[in-house]
Amino acid sequence: MRFLRITLLPLAFVASVAVSGQQAPPAGPPPVDLTSLKLPPGFAISVFAENVPSAREMVVGPKGTVFVGSLSSRSVYALIDSNRDHKADEIKPIAMPAGLSQPSGIAMRNGSLYVVTTTRILRYDDIENHLDAPPEPVVIYDQLPSRGGHTWRFAAFGPDGLLYVGIGSRCNVCEDLDEPRLASIVRLKADGTGMEVFASGVRNTVGFDWHPQTREIWFTDNARDNLGDDVPNDELNVAPKPGMDFGFPYCHQGTVKDPEFGDKKACSSTTPPAGLMGPHVASIGMRFYTGTMFPASYRNAIFIAHHGSWNRSQPSGYRVMVAHVDATGHKMTSLEPFVDGFLKGVRGTPSAGRATGDASARPADVLVMPDGSLLISDDQGRRIFRVTYGR
Repeated sequence: MRFLRITLLPLAFVASVAVSGQQAPPAGPPPVDLTSLKLPPGFAISVFAENVPSAREMVVGPKGTVFVGSLSSRSVYALIDSNRDHKADEIKPIAMPAGLSQPSGIAMRNGSLYVVTTTRILRYDDIENHLDAPPEPVVIYDQLPSRGGHTWRFAAFGPDGLLYVGIGSRCNVCEDLDEPRLASIVRLKADGTGMEVFASGVRNTVGFDWHPQTREIWFTDNARDNLGDDVPNDELNVAPKPGMDFGFPYCHQGTVKDPEFGDKKACSSTTPPAGLMGPHVASIGMRFYTGTMFPASYRNAIFIAHHGSWNRSQPSGYRVMVAHVDATGHKMTSLEPFVDGFLKGVRGTPSAGRATGDASARPADVLVMPDGSLLISDDQGRRIFRVTYGR
């Protein structure tokens, strides 16, 4: 097994060492002008790490190592801040010799790193004590469904000790009656046994977390495409119990009947969203804020990464939002920009209804650190940002 140690240098640094049989990617895009980004008063943003290929889901280990899943590089990465200056000094890839297939979903439990790929769930035991020579992973499950479409995963352990995994649909919109795990959230025991569908009708969730007080799972869901610029909205959902149906492919955003499948199931028979995120913004990674660095008004609020649209005539998203929920813990009461300014223009042909944002970053996930700061992964710029608050 081969591993790469990268000592982070200025942005001009170009890694050129092979990782798991692949050539390391070229240098990233030009630096983000941090001074042009918009944050609420008192907040500041910096770069925690660079050259993290296709950075997606993040978790932090008991010793402070930040692990980052990747959508396309076939490895998970460990970011080490050895001198505690809030900048990663080393990046260590963690992978099997042949590489991993879309290892974007990761979770931590009892010092072990769980990696969810397209079809398998792997466990790297005592990982922080073996970063230079990670052990062979234990394969705890190897039959996740993969029929094309949304094959990247998000994963996290719930308060019940079970591992939850998002399984996206194989399509923009379709039925999969023969495979109920598609378009769902599943859960299973830490040893890989007892898999069950927890929530159905979920087109593609790439972010979820549990309310700190109610202990109920909240999750983002990416809505279908090709119904126009403004319909349907991405969803923010809450599932107080197992067995709930959130509508896909029959109903979207709780009120929009699907033109092809909507006659088969009424919107009134499915669970409506707790909040609407906006059309085509690609709401993915999300976390409740449980730290103490930020003002008290942010406690138990939800930070949400809006990755950004790919087929809207006027691009939307490309920022981090903050949502607040009501006292019952079941409804979103507000949604506001938290980190904005990544989107600079339009690329493509808006008149043809297909344009992407000319953006300096595409937020993919957020992570609350032990000191209360917030990390933001950027899979386009291969960066991890760090947001802090100073009184």
